[in-house]
Parts: sequence; C-alpha cells; structure tokens
Amino acid sequence: MIRELDDYLKEYSTSLPQSLEWLERETHLRTSHARMLSGPVVGGLLSAFSKMLSPSRILEIGTFTGYSAICLAQGLAPGGSMDALEINDELESLILEGFCRAGVDDRIKLIFGDALRSLDDLSGQSYDLVYIDANKREYTSYYQKVFPLVRPGGFIIADNVLWDGKVLNDDLLKDAQSKEIAKFNKMVKEDHRTENFIIPLRDGLNVIRKL
Repeated sequence: MIRELDDYLKEYSTSLPQSLEWLERETHLRTSHARMLSGPVVGGLLSAFSKMLSPSRILEIGTFTGYSAICLAQGLAPGGSMDALEINDELESLILEGFCRAGVDDRIKLIFGDALRSLDDLSGQSYDLVYIDANKREYTSYYQKVFPLVRPGGFIIADNVLWDGKVLNDDLLKDAQSKEIAKFNKMVKEDHRTENFIIPLRDGLNVIRKL
C-alpha cells in the first residue's frame, strides 16, 4: 500500500528535474544504501517548502548522494547559498556530478567530516532553514548545536522521526537509534522556544519553527 501510494503521489505531483532521476538511478547503481535516498515524495515536499520560504541560507546535516540537497537548493533566494554536511567522502564524485547536472554546484558548499565537529566549525553562521537526516543516534546533539545557528522565524526539518512506527510503542524502543528518535521528538515538543508539527509522510518529518 505504501509503495502504491508513493507511486500515486509521484504520478500526480509536478515532476522533479531529470537530474534527480539520473541521481536516483546512479545511487542505486553505485551505492549499497539506496534506501537512504530521500526520493521524489520527500524531495518534492522539501523543494516546495524551500520555494515557499525562499531562504538565503540553508544547512543540510546528512547529504548522502545529494538528492535532498538539490531539492532544497531549488528554493534558494537569488544570491543564496547552502552548506551540506556529509561524513562519507567516497561519495564526493557522485554528489558533485549530481549538483552540476542540477545546476546548483555554485550554490552548495560540500563539507566532509563528522557532523558534530563540522557544526562546531560553523559556529557564528546564520541559517533560515536546516534539514537533519544524518546519524539517528545524534539527533538531539545536532538539534542542540544547530539551534543557535537558526534565525528567529527560521525552520528545522528532521527526517525519519516516526522510525518505522517504533516511536508509537515504548516496547519497541530497544535500540539506540529508536531511543534517540523518541527522545528527540519529546525534547522538541517540550522546547518553549519553538512550535512544531510532525508530518506523517514516509518515515515522518518533524517541522520545527524557531520563535
């Protein structure tokens, strides 16, 4: 049913650029973790959200092969730019080729290394939109480090916050990733500095607005 729904959403939504179709194929051919790809459903939402917000500065934590980065970059304001953090430098050639094909290579700075250390290096920066889709065991740490970098009125979007439905049942919160996702959602809900809404699309997106 989920696959059928995804196909329906893709068929009756505006098509994403051909560069993303290319990147999706290449990700399946050249990596062993293609399931980590955002894909056209989440990618379409990220693109639409970015276009509505028209951010000047975007930060992505967890770029993988660059699919979501390309989607987010489509909404950048004229002269805007994006920082994309990724730990796996073996993906560099694929990511950069995808950026080039999408025509966003001059607007995205690709930064390799541990995300928490990279966030320390970005101290003092200011972002309108942050997208989190990296190590699930570190979501609360990402949030705490990135929050000061988000301007008032800016947004943080965190992916995979429903975690295959495990967050619905405390008995399923047995592994470190599941426990961290549940902890993250609770922390966001109790943060008086924000307002948020979880969108039950694919594996769940927590959309957080900094007050």
